Amino acid sequence: MTHENHTRLYATIDHLMYRGKGLLAADESTKSANTRLAALQLPTTEQSRRSWREVLLTTPNLDDFISGVILYDETIHQKTSQGDSFAQHLIKHGIVPGIKVDAGLVDFTNFPGETITEGLDKLDDRLKAYADLGARFAKWRAAFTIGPNTPTEAAIHANGNVLGRYASLCQSNALVPIIEPEVLYQGSHSLQQAEAVTTRVLRTTIDIIKAYRVDLRGVIIKTSFVLAGADNILQSTPEEVAAATLRTLKAAVPKEVGAVVFLSGGQSPRQATSNLNAIARLGKQAWPITYSFSRAVQDPVMKAWQGLDKNILTAQKVFYHRLACNSAARSGDYHEGMEIFESKK
Repeated sequence: MTHENHTRLYATIDHLMYRGKGLLAADESTKSANTRLAALQLPTTEQSRRSWREVLLTTPNLDDFISGVILYDETIHQKTSQGDSFAQHLIKHGIVPGIKVDAGLVDFTNFPGETITEGLDKLDDRLKAYADLGARFAKWRAAFTIGPNTPTEAAIHANGNVLGRYASLCQSNALVPIIEPEVLYQGSHSLQQAEAVTTRVLRTTIDIIKAYRVDLRGVIIKTSFVLAGADNILQSTPEEVAAATLRTLKAAVPKEVGAVVFLSGGQSPRQATSNLNAIARLGKQAWPITYSFSRAVQDPVMKAWQGLDKNILTAQKVFYHRLACNSAARSGDYHEGMEIFESKK
């Protein structure tokens, strides 16, 4: 990798991690987007998906709180109603476009209940094409379920090797790789189990990535908060989540890693914001930290929109408010009083 590539990677991360801002994960697959639209009895068409993404990406002053947006393949090829590609529109507003490049999860043969992520075929060519469309970073997700016998070392290592190959190809194309080994919130596991598994997954994944000679300074780790499973009777408080999450990061993530961002992973909007806030209140860490939420910022917006043009401005105000809460949480300044806006809607 050239010196110019290193410099570009670092500059991209610095921009993405600008104080007070976070990343918007708008990279839902067609299937996932259709499921969410159908839940509101909206059409599951390309035009409907484009209209929904336009609501999000043309929100006035989006750049106040968003530094980068992870797009889906369909989205990066779509245009706003004004004729700009979504990527061009973001760039004009100082927001860096990124792209999800994995092809999704499939069953991991011989390992019931575990998955591996596909998408390495012709990835180098696809990365070059996405870079030409304006992308400056990419994302690849693996997923791990906590169970009596999962995740196995085989599943962690197999996904780690795929992530290592993906990350090295990204950096050779001057794209920052976001590496997302998600430990799923679904389940009845305890906080202690979540901490042990997340530490193991992150530590092993990063060791493998290092073996692929990936420049850790040019990498963003996207990880789950460490918290008890959604079905556990004993739900974790924000303070418990913050303590366990930082213990995990300190045990597994080298200080030279470029940045850490958190996914929401099925948490409610307020829950995700409160957990981010509790982490920020524990002080500055070795890496810059922010959020990269999807449903936790989008769900209230889609409910306000309902597919109707007359609701767009209201929906965008809901979105802006949700992002403002997360911006405050990034610095530890979020409080429940900030949610008064939602309660009036």
